[in-house]
Amino acid sequence: MKIGLLEDDPYMAELARLWLTDAGYEVVVFTTGEALIAAIPEGGFDLLIIDWILPDMQGDAVLSWVREYLDWLIPILFVTQKDREEDVVYVLELGADDYISKPVSQPILLARVKALLRRSQQCKKLRCGNVECPPYKIDMSHHRISNEGVVVDLTQKEYELAAFLFKNIGRVVSRGEILESVWGLSSDVNTRTVDTHVSRLRNKLGFSSASGVKLSAVYQHGYRLEYVEAESA
Repeated sequence: MKIGLLEDDPYMAELARLWLTDAGYEVVVFTTGEALIAAIPEGGFDLLIIDWILPDMQGDAVLSWVREYLDWLIPILFVTQKDREEDVVYVLELGADDYISKPVSQPILLARVKALLRRSQQCKKLRCGNVECPPYKIDMSHHRISNEGVVVDLTQKEYELAAFLFKNIGRVVSRGEILESVWGLSSDVNTRTVDTHVSRLRNKLGFSSASGVKLSAVYQHGYRLEYVEAESA
């Protein structure tokens, strides 16, 4: 696995490179955002680790560029001194898959990288296929969902949450599991983000007894997407 590491602090860059190399990863270090962006198209990276504060451009600008011009399936891990809740929410909504605040420990960094790569490989196996749960169709290759043949306008995170729920249809999934799978966060993070996105999905996708697919809250557990007998008109 090949990792692109964007870190302008020489000490931190070398330390992270040694940790990752010892774990069996190939690591290419970049000290500026422009250098990473220039190398990405031909780099063949399986994962990117991005610092926020950089000498030439902010890490969130690099993240925006990657998500706009490259495949969403490449996982991105933010590592930075910024740790305010609004900063975490901002970069995750922008397209980061996970977030670690400095100082970083070796076990945490390696565990997060391993988890992101595992999820990425699972997604790649599904990327060219479609999931059909009438009246819904999930187009994995184009990251879109249609209802009765009409494509529904979803944000990236809304799409990822919906795709996760459809892949687990009929099963109760906890808020913590949703956070880990969709946002890359541990279950101790505030779960209001999940509840908000679930509410939006209900409205946008029209989950109800009338549609034949219902999204229900399961008390003290999480959510379940399930088939129900569609109500007659």
